[in-house]
Amino acid sequence: MKYENSKSVILTILILVSIVLTWNLWTYQPNFEMMENGNVVAEVTLKEKQELHKIIRPDLALFHSNGDHYGTTHAVDLDKIMGEIRKWSFYDVRNYTDEVEDVKELVHGNGNAELVFPAEVPIEIYRSVLKFEEKRIPAFNFNRIIINVENSEKEEGTVYFISADYQQVFVSHISPGLLNDFNRNFFKNTEQYQPYFAYEATEQRTVFIPDGQWEMVKYTYLPVVLNSEAFKEALFDPSFVQRGTVSGIEEYSDVSSKMTVNHDTNMLLYVNPTRETDYVDNAYDLLMRSIDFINGHGGWTDPYRYVEKDVKRKSVKFRLYSTDGYPVFNESGMSEIQEVWGRDEITKYVRPNIALELPLTTEMENVTLPSGSEVMGYLKSRKNFKPELLEQLVLGYEMKRDTGVNKLILLEPAWFYRYNQSWGQITKEDLGGLLHGLE
Repeated sequence: MKYENSKSVILTILILVSIVLTWNLWTYQPNFEMMENGNVVAEVTLKEKQELHKIIRPDLALFHSNGDHYGTTHAVDLDKIMGEIRKWSFYDVRNYTDEVEDVKELVHGNGNAELVFPAEVPIEIYRSVLKFEEKRIPAFNFNRIIINVENSEKEEGTVYFISADYQQVFVSHISPGLLNDFNRNFFKNTEQYQPYFAYEATEQRTVFIPDGQWEMVKYTYLPVVLNSEAFKEALFDPSFVQRGTVSGIEEYSDVSSKMTVNHDTNMLLYVNPTRETDYVDNAYDLLMRSIDFINGHGGWTDPYRYVEKDVKRKSVKFRLYSTDGYPVFNESGMSEIQEVWGRDEITKYVRPNIALELPLTTEMENVTLPSGSEVMGYLKSRKNFKPELLEQLVLGYEMKRDTGVNKLILLEPAWFYRYNQSWGQITKEDLGGLLHGLE
């Protein structure tokens, strides 16, 4: 009898132990806090990530009023304008192309504010910047936002999204109160901005050029060299990378990829060959993955903006802009970030390996540039100049490398023009000599 009682007690204990062990197994949670304090590789980042509205943004606002044109490229002005527009709610978005007789008149007509983007923007990507009431809107690209303030007394305001390159127009609406606020805050004060004049390049394209004498600041920077090891960590599996130096050029490579860092030219080149290049991509995916890629390692080391994409070549380009909003150009590509993509991976990444963080205030000086009218007159005087090939004429900066031992970076003001799909430069000295890029 005692034996049977002992068996029952032991069996009961075993069952209780089993229940306790099962319960602990089901409810077990690892101590993540202790794991995080262990030897875990942190995310590689050079700088902070950038929000989309800082990368994809207009570089010119034009106001067309009573036959006159005023505009601004200053970053502070454009931030204020876009800051207000980002608060709006857009609704009733639809294709309006077939209802427009003259797209150019619609874009540049009296009573219009025109926000000009440097390249076509997929509306899908800009939905995270602007607010749309409908969950689904048509897919389209645009490089102009047109705000019509002439009919602000109507029951609803009208805003157009236009692709000037493809002559496509999409219309949307906002509440009249928002339009009245925009009219009061910006459009009625257009004379505070710089006068622009219109140059009719073709029947479809008008080039607006800033008029009058311009004074800009010449900058000198002591560049900060970016950490090559940080790029290595971001672009490779560090455990399989070999490093070498050839003629002063750093080289990093694994089985299939190679990165070179040239400290004489201040350029970084990463190449990852892939056979998967013959496939169809779309503008949204291409641009989104390009921005995400740079955000992934904090590669926005200076104020870069989206300026160009080529869906067929699967390439995207971002350009450096000055703090006051002027584009920066360099013939060696030192003011640009370029990406080329395969199906799932980046195949080419070209960028500078420096950042302009330390301006030398004692070296700043004001420079007066010739007026837009003078520059346009010079262009038209060229024998080989064809008006229909002129796309833009803008003020900007030429980036130069000082030949001294400190390797300073100079930003010198100049006029730049986009002609037959490529950029050229006109300096003050060029007005008395040859013109770069047109020969």
